Amino acid sequence: MTFDSHRTCIRNARGFTLVELLIVIGIIGILTAIALPQFATYKQRAYDSDAKANLHNLFLACKAYWTETQGGNDCSLGLAEQASYGFNQSQHIVITIPNANAQELNWGAQAKHKSSTNTFTMTPAGSMN
Repeated sequence: MTFDSHRTCIRNARGFTLVELLIVIGIIGILTAIALPQFATYKQRAYDSDAKANLHNLFLACKAYWTETQGGNDCSLGLAEQASYGFNQSQHIVITIPNANAQELNWGAQAKHKSSTNTFTMTPAGSMN
């Protein structure tokens, strides 16, 4: 390759112009503006699903306890967390059982993720609000 042909190759090689780069950055900005609100919605749904799953698992652990004791005893959070009933509360979930004497017919519980504004309630029949 001669010196003149090398200079011609360099002169013909082109990079991106400033306008092309600004257009790409603008498109990335628009896509980000669309994606961020959706991401927040997905996070909220994940928090709520975690709270609902913990509440449902607590209910199942209490049902196992009531089956074993014929339903006449209180089911507390500490009792459900015993190894024989298998309930493991997630780290960021706050669960409360409003009725201190929560037997099978009057049991109820509430769960809320620390990063969510929604609180869910489980009824004695196993339905969730």
